[in-house]
Amino acid sequence: MNPQTVLVIDDERDIRELLTITLGRMDLQVDAVGTVGEARRALGERSYDLCFTDMRLPDGNGQEVIELIAANHPDMPVAMITAYGNVDAAVNALKAGAFDFVSKPVDIQMLRGLVRTALRLVEEKRNGGGAAKTNDSSDRLIGDSAAMQQVRATIGKLARNQAPVYIAGESGVGKELVARLIHEQGPRASGPFVPVNCGAIPSELMESEFFGHRKGSFTGASVDKEGLFQAAQGGTLFLDEVAELPLHMQVKLLRAIQEKAVRPIGGRDEIPVDVRILSATHKNLGQLVEQGQFRQDLFYRINVIELRVPPLRERRGDVPLLSAFILKALAGKSGDGVGQLSPAARDALDAYDFPGNVRELENILERAMAMCDGAIIDASDLMLPQRGVRADAVTPARHEDAAAGTAPASASANGGLDDYISNLERTAIVKALEESRYNKTAAARKLGITFRALRYKLKKLGID
Repeated sequence: MNPQTVLVIDDERDIRELLTITLGRMDLQVDAVGTVGEARRALGERSYDLCFTDMRLPDGNGQEVIELIAANHPDMPVAMITAYGNVDAAVNALKAGAFDFVSKPVDIQMLRGLVRTALRLVEEKRNGGGAAKTNDSSDRLIGDSAAMQQVRATIGKLARNQAPVYIAGESGVGKELVARLIHEQGPRASGPFVPVNCGAIPSELMESEFFGHRKGSFTGASVDKEGLFQAAQGGTLFLDEVAELPLHMQVKLLRAIQEKAVRPIGGRDEIPVDVRILSATHKNLGQLVEQGQFRQDLFYRINVIELRVPPLRERRGDVPLLSAFILKALAGKSGDGVGQLSPAARDALDAYDFPGNVRELENILERAMAMCDGAIIDASDLMLPQRGVRADAVTPARHEDAAAGTAPASASANGGLDDYISNLERTAIVKALEESRYNKTAAARKLGITFRALRYKLKKLGID
């Protein structure tokens, strides 16, 4: 079997020798050149599995090399060698199609990790494994609309490099699923996928959670603890709701991403970490930057590539497919038969705007399955709030109400009314259970609802 080959392009002799020796010890065959012209000749004479290129070269720059390889050798991963702290060059390289970047002085451990990740990607492409994995993973991203086909195609492209990706989209559109698919379809699939909700970690615990701590570094630190970066070593760290990070933590996160290293609280030395960063939020990060609530340098670092996940109202044709998929999954969990939507229920869903997106559709169908009699779900079982109905789907009767200045009852509903109704339901259910000596079948009969509906309400209201 022929050894895998690497092209190194750098005008510094010391760097060329360091990479040649290091990569040679990994059983790789290395060609090292010092100019763009020499690189063009080398790329014209033979094919390589991987390329490293410096940013500044005597007769041009690394950006030219990246663009040349992207055009003529699209399956070859390219890593940019950048000066220490030159974030702009690294970001531009990633946007141009670079696989990853290496900062000078070169950290040998980080270099080896990058090489292994890149060559895994090359091997998967040769074996056709990437395509099979793409099809299997994308089965969970339901929808045949043009918008979802574009999202799936973009996920496939993003999985092939290590650039940080910012996933934008409203709450409930499936941003974490998209992040998981980028991870699973890439060369880090065998590594961990570590999701973290940045809004769920108390501010005073954030540094310890992200970077870990040493025993005795603060009160309560009774043992060494690794952080989320260390837990994601060799894999992907998904920062969900990244907009919720306080400013002091944004500074520390930026440094960790730029230096590819973290320092645990109480630790003396930085620990190299090989982690790909994916992030998401439902907020407008660009607007938060303008308002001074999110650091511009961190925004540019995590937003090298942006992937927007469309809301459900922009891919309305996917609702029937999604509904069938969700109902089948619910049947698998409950052991009941697969629910079917009546024509009226399908029309009602088609007229609804889904402000809560796919997550709301899941909740609506789970509730409807619990409330319906039998396996047929009617429009009344969906209990859709009127505020989410499209204007073009409102009936003439509702138009008359609006003209008369009368809003539907549900339009004035707020959290207080919801709590009031929940308390009424709770009181009635508890009373029925007590009167039937906690026989749930008898209690459901007293309440005039199905046993399945009672089971759903007990779960929803937290009644044991």
